[in-house]
Formats: sequence, structure tokens, C-alpha cells
Amino acid sequence: MNNEIPRNPSVAVIGAGMTGILMAIKLREAGIDDITILEKADRVGGTWRENTYPGVACDIPAHMYTYSFRGNPEWNHRLAHGGEIQAYFEQVAGENGVTDQVRFNESLDECHYRDGRWHLTTSKGNALVVDFVVAATGILHHPAYPDIRGLDSFRGAMWHTARWNHDVDLRGKRVGIIGTGSTAAQVISEIAGTAGHLTVFQRTPQWISPLPDKTYSERDKAALRGNQKRMDTLRERYAFVIRNTFSKAVTGSKLNHAWISWLVKRNLRRSVRDPELRAKLTPDYPVGCKRLIFSNTFYDAIQRDNVHLETNGIDHIDERGVATVDGASHDLDVLVLATGFSPFNFMRPMNLTGRGGLSIEEAWSRKVQAYRSVCLPGFPNFFLMLGPNTPIGNYSFIAMSEVQSRYVLKLIDHWRQGTLETVESTEEAKVRFNSYLREGMANTVWVGGCQSWYLDEDGDPALWPYSWTQWEREMAEPDLDDFHRRAPAEIEPAKPEKEAA
Repeated sequence: MNNEIPRNPSVAVIGAGMTGILMAIKLREAGIDDITILEKADRVGGTWRENTYPGVACDIPAHMYTYSFRGNPEWNHRLAHGGEIQAYFEQVAGENGVTDQVRFNESLDECHYRDGRWHLTTSKGNALVVDFVVAATGILHHPAYPDIRGLDSFRGAMWHTARWNHDVDLRGKRVGIIGTGSTAAQVISEIAGTAGHLTVFQRTPQWISPLPDKTYSERDKAALRGNQKRMDTLRERYAFVIRNTFSKAVTGSKLNHAWISWLVKRNLRRSVRDPELRAKLTPDYPVGCKRLIFSNTFYDAIQRDNVHLETNGIDHIDERGVATVDGASHDLDVLVLATGFSPFNFMRPMNLTGRGGLSIEEAWSRKVQAYRSVCLPGFPNFFLMLGPNTPIGNYSFIAMSEVQSRYVLKLIDHWRQGTLETVESTEEAKVRFNSYLREGMANTVWVGGCQSWYLDEDGDPALWPYSWTQWEREMAEPDLDDFHRRAPAEIEPAKPEKEAA
């Protein structure tokens, strides 16, 4: 242990989205300047850079969806639109010198741990050796494409919502959209008035909650400029409401769940008068089992004369459009895939190997798990932001990342001071933590029998099953008993999870 001069680490941050920007800022605040940020695209922003579809917006109140240290008095809407969110991240990155540190158009291809350090190879063939790697790659950046027979045979224009083709004018076009999740609800609301005819292919209906939007006036903005304290109050007010209503409803509070269930069912009943259409839009699973959609416009859009809700399953796609199982053929000019993302890829397809040549594919061969959502046994000095069982539900991703960044920086500080020779959680700690998670899952609404991206391949919820307050409290300080104290050379290589008892 060195009690005189703390070690000064080199850190590679993978991704310059919301979390990558945050980590770079916080590392520099901690006195760590040897930072390399790799970004696959040509600018910062992550999800909000890539998703530019019509109607894209955040369903978390804007003043809650900001960094705690940098409020934004210039929001135009209570539910900020995608473009202004992207502008906010670009502004914060520029103000804090992050943009100048990013190596744009350069992704990470290989990442191998050997001789006590991480050895990286980028898409440009550049080599890099660092002490720590922070994977800030996010969870909503790999578009999921539906496994539908004949998908590639369609001769019209077709794209995923995360790859929106703005060159195609939808006016007067026959448009089909597959999916009815939160993205689809926003797109449908926006393009229903433009398309000549819109066919919505619904596999499963969604519960939809009203959330009144608001346009902020110049007077509203002026009252916040230069007043971080007032913006802090707004952020905490929104967070308090969400924590004590919806968050409790999905994690075990029967009273909260009953109230929210009543609210969304009343919304459906009041908004959709046609009993046949209302029946098609009524889910058969508990409210919150899938991610709750917040929209004041979807029900109006789906009832337009030029919009058809198709609930028969898709049989195949041909050159003309979509054929459903009832034998009907839906001819289309444009087909939009609102089919979400692959949330369990995390940093993959990166070629990642840890101590003893353990690959991430081996470590996750049976199940995608982590310790405290952040640390992976067998992968020293490697941190996964927004990893499995982060409380991602209907809450601010920024708030989650700030909690995790503080946790990570405390672990790095233990390494700097010599308390930990390397930062690596034990396999036993990971197993114990995931047993703790399973105990809490029984009380959640996510085991209510629906299919959603909340569930992994085994049907187990990949979210945090307890309250936000409990998660924040448990992440306040690392438990060093859950980490190896000795140098990597003194520890037997971690076994792949499939072999762990």
C-alpha cells in the first residue's frame, strides 16, 4: 500500500452518450485527467443522437431529465423533444471540455485484460493500454429487427425507427407500422395526420397513462435562468412524485398499483368510445408489467378515419406489404419497424476478455448478470454502466447514471489509495446479490405474465425489484468485503458462470 502518493489511473470510457459525458466530467472532477473517450459516431448524444423519428420525446419530465449539477432553464416542453435533449447534451459536453477529449468515429473492437492492465484495439486499428475501462454503451442502441418471414422481400421503403429515413415524404402514402410500444405510440401520434393511410400492426396492446405536457413560456424560462436551486427543486419534486407513485406501484405497493390501474383504465374508457376498438386496445396483463406508456395523443390518433388497427398476427411479408394470418393482404408504400432494441447486448459485440482469458460470452453463457449492476467477476477494473438490474423502468436514466458514477469513483479511489490492488467483485458476491434480486422479484408486477424487454431469455425481470430509495442507499458505499483484496496474480482465474456452483 502506498500511503504517500495516490495512484493516478488512465481510464477509457466507451461511448459519449449521456453516461459517457457524465463519467468524463466526474473523472476530471476527481483529479483524473488521463481519459480517452471512444465514440462510434461523429458527435456525442447516444440515444438522442440516433433516434430522430417524428414525435421523439422523453416521457420523463425535462427538469428531472438533467444532470444534477447542470439544470437547463431553456427546455421548451415539460416532456422535452429529442432535438432539444440532444442539444442539451452537446452543450454540457462542450462546456466541460468533454467534446475535445472524444475520439469520434472510432469504436472499440477488442478489449483484453493482461499483465494487470486493459489492452484495447479500436476500429481504426489504434492500440491503447489503460488501467480502467468504463463501458458507457447504454442499453438502447442495438435495434431489434422482427423475425418475420419475407421481411427482406418488401419492395417499398422500410426502416427501423432508430434509423429513420427523413428523405421519404409520408404525405399521401400507405404506411404500415409494426409495434405499439412507447416509440410506436409517439410515431403513430405524429404521422397519423400526414400519411394517406396508416395500418398499425399490434401484437400486444399497451396500457397508456395520460401525462399532460406543457409548453414553457419565455417568462417560465427567465424565472429559472441563473437559479440552479430552483431547478434542483423542480427536479426533486418530479422525482419524489415518480418514486412515491409509479415506482412503488410496480415493486410491491398494492395501494399504489390499484390507483395507477384505475387511472389508466379510466383513461382508456374515456378516450376510446367505440367498444370494439376499446376491447382491442385493452391489455390482458397487469398495469406496469410492460413499460407504461405516457401519451395524451395516441388514442386520438388511433381513432382517426385513415388509421386501421390490425390485431391479426402477421403471417409473412411480401413485395407488396404485410399478409396477416386471416388471409388479408395489406398493400403498403412504407413499412416502419417500431420493434425496439436488444437491451441485453450491453457492450457487445465487443471482443471482451478478462482475467485468465475469460470471455464475456463465457461469463454470460448461462445468464447476463453483474454485481450491483456494475461489476463483473473475472473482469478487474472494468465497470458496466446501466448494467443488468439497474432500476431502469419509468425513471430518469441520468439519475441512475449519477448514482452509479459515484459508486464507481469510490471504487477507483480505493484503488488509488491502495485499499484494493484491483477492483474486482467476487463470484460469491455476485451470486449472493442475484439471489437477493430473485427474492424481491416475487413482489413485482413484472412477473404478471406479459412479455417485454424487461424480461431476459429465462423470463426473469432484469430490473431492480425494490424501491429507488433502497437502491440509492445500497449504492452509497461499496462493501469492500465483496471485492478481492489481493493482486490478480494471487487469485485463481474466475470460472465461467456456467461452471460456478
